[in-house]
Amino acid sequence: DKNKQILVLGLDGAGKTSILDSLALNKVQHSKAPTQGFNPVCIDIEDNQMEFLEIGGSEPFRSYWEMYLSKGLLLIFVVDSADHNRLPEAKKFLHQLTEANPILPLVVFAHKQDLEAAYHITDIHEALALSEVGNDRKLFLFGTQVTKNGAEIPSTMQDAKDLIAHLAANVQ
Repeated sequence: DKNKQILVLGLDGAGKTSILDSLALNKVQHSKAPTQGFNPVCIDIEDNQMEFLEIGGSEPFRSYWEMYLSKGLLLIFVVDSADHNRLPEAKKFLHQLTEANPILPLVVFAHKQDLEAAYHITDIHEALALSEVGNDRKLFLFGTQVTKNGAEIPSTMQDAKDLIAHLAANVQ
């Protein structure tokens, strides 16, 4: 199905655009401005061109999230590991999405792991109650960070990119 995209969702400020840009360029790229609406990005992974669709995470755009689930090959959900106050909100939306589409593979990026306040990946797993999002679902959790602009992407992001390519190829 040619119209299938890899959805990139998460609350505003989580780091979705920075992650996408870094994956696309294989170099760390920080984004400052929040995405207003939709940000489609094509990324070449292992000789395949994959279409990612980031949908803005601020209030007015969240209503679009569920509409795009049926067009998704897989869901990448990005959380700010250091923003403890918003983790319950992120969990709420993540669970709504996983209930709306119980089989869509899920890759969670626990982003901003380089910040001192960042929760460890096991705490993120617990805070998002990932054990409750369905036993039939492929689920992966990565701790990610984009540190200095222009640096090579960290190995965990390269691993995530390889995994995403593998998952997408097997869903198509």
